[in-house]
Amino acid sequence: MLDEVIVIGGGGHAKVVMDCICAAGDTVFGILDDNLSTNDTVLGFPVLGKTTDFEKYRNHPFLIAIGNNNIRKQFAQVLNVTWYTAIHPRAVVSRYARIGAGSVILPMAVVNAGASVGKHCIINTGAIIEHDDRIEDYVHISPAAALGGTVHIGEGTHVGIGAAVRNNITVCGGTTVGAGAVVVKNITESGIYVGVPAHRQ
Repeated sequence: MLDEVIVIGGGGHAKVVMDCICAAGDTVFGILDDNLSTNDTVLGFPVLGKTTDFEKYRNHPFLIAIGNNNIRKQFAQVLNVTWYTAIHPRAVVSRYARIGAGSVILPMAVVNAGASVGKHCIINTGAIIEHDDRIEDYVHISPAAALGGTVHIGEGTHVGIGAAVRNNITVCGGTTVGAGAVVVKNITESGIYVGVPAHRQ
């Protein structure tokens, strides 16, 4: 049965998410965004109102299409709704992987056997999540980032474009790994890490 999804957010990331929903065979019923008018559309889909209007649409599944981890978490904790999980048909997700509610797996991403992706995560275009990785809730793995096997990424962490994390590494929650950084040892203190090898900025 076709899901008609309510999308929270109408910015650039939302466009990618809406395309993913449609590619997966479902559709977008409409958008809730505090910065847009009900006269607006995004990719032809109507803006229905503000996020506070969510109660009107409880019979639909919802998906938060906001790239910022903290804002995504705030909405997820406030809205008591059914969450839609979007997996693009051109992503490769093992039947032995687990994907949490409200997460988005975008085209060309790979999630291999034994991996676990938490709730409201973004596994962006071309990202690689290797075997037995554990991605906690509200994480964003950016385009072309690669995690080796048995990596643990803590809640709310952002791994930047093209970054790499060596196998058997733990990255604590609330961390930002900069674009192109290479993590070769455990990160136990949250902060911004950049460079090759990655170091705290």
